[in-house]
Amino acid sequence: MAGTVISDIERADPDVIDGLAACGVSTIYEAQGRTGLLASTLRPLVAGTRIAGSAITISCSPTSNLMNHVALAYARAGDIILIVPDSPSDIAYAGDLFAAAALARGCRGLIVDAAVRDVRDLRELGLPVWSRCISPHGPSTLDLGNVNVPVACGDAYIRPGDILAADDDGVCVIRREDASHVLAQARARQEDEHKKRTALLGGQPGLDLHGLRTLLASKGLNLP
Repeated sequence: MAGTVISDIERADPDVIDGLAACGVSTIYEAQGRTGLLASTLRPLVAGTRIAGSAITISCSPTSNLMNHVALAYARAGDIILIVPDSPSDIAYAGDLFAAAALARGCRGLIVDAAVRDVRDLRELGLPVWSRCISPHGPSTLDLGNVNVPVACGDAYIRPGDILAADDDGVCVIRREDASHVLAQARARQEDEHKKRTALLGGQPGLDLHGLRTLLASKGLNLP
């Protein structure tokens, strides 16, 4: 039922969040068993941006951004605001004014499973933004929604206080209680990939580095 607002949520350790931001989405996704990706249609307005933060979730109607303003009252420095309409929408749920207000609250980013607008101004403001599309079609402020309730985006289920990581590859969610473990796994994967990259740059064939000759032979392909 619309009209639910949760004001107090648990957040992960800030150092863990910062560590995940440095790892990047693809590494995190692999490190936690290839899970957690939000909709693949979410793309950054500015390339080269990499962030992570605690999720402030907004579930709203397909035409109204009324709950955006409610959510900002409970956002803290380091949070990422996630806006998910309860049915598909190309309405622009946020523009430069909302981004300015989010910056003033110390938010690290904005993720909208719909449209944003005022793109030039958004880029100049510097708040990292991911959205599914761009449109000047603004919303109303007529309908109630919910703040800090679980939402679904793509194949991911996001609870308030879970960690969102976002970069050029997309957006991923990490369960708050799993964050430290996922960070350790992601860092181990980074180290392993660094060793493999060094070997590949040194000329070692990928077939040998990844042990693929044996796999191919098991499928009936014996290379000379």
